[in-house]
Amino acid sequence: MAEQTTPRVVAVNRGAEHADGPGRTRGPQHDALGAWVGRWINEGHVINDDGTPGPAITTSDVYEWAPGGFFLLHTAYGRIGETGVGGTEIIGYDEASGAYTSHFFDSGGNVVVSSLVACGDTWTYRGETTRATVEFSADHRVQTVLHERTDDGTTYQPSMKVTLIKVD
Repeated sequence: MAEQTTPRVVAVNRGAEHADGPGRTRGPQHDALGAWVGRWINEGHVINDDGTPGPAITTSDVYEWAPGGFFLLHTAYGRIGETGVGGTEIIGYDEASGAYTSHFFDSGGNVVVSSLVACGDTWTYRGETTRATVEFSADHRVQTVLHERTDDGTTYQPSMKVTLIKVD
């Protein structure tokens, strides 16, 4: 006679079901995302095509754990020049692929999916037409970020430079 298991929630959108094994557990790859958690003030500027500073950037960014502690929820609100901007990002680590992924939904209706690679205190986003290099200070209270864009998929040019200061 087969042993019966008590149904449990394996994936929230599937409800309770019979499943083998203990389910997912947080690992060091999830813990690494903790460097981002907190409230940040972001200041910097757009970089004009000729390399000179362009419009100012000021935003408020909040990174927090989503329910369950496997994913980060990032919300941002602010201005680029005179334009109000914002967005919502979900960052997670997928055990199956062994990779971090970001899904960013901006206030202009755009969706950007990026891979995210961590190397020590440096994280690099790579999207279809964008790249961003985030360098955390040793105490994880400052992020220095260079955003770049490409039109041909090969040559990148700087598009924004910002510094985020953790305020809590």
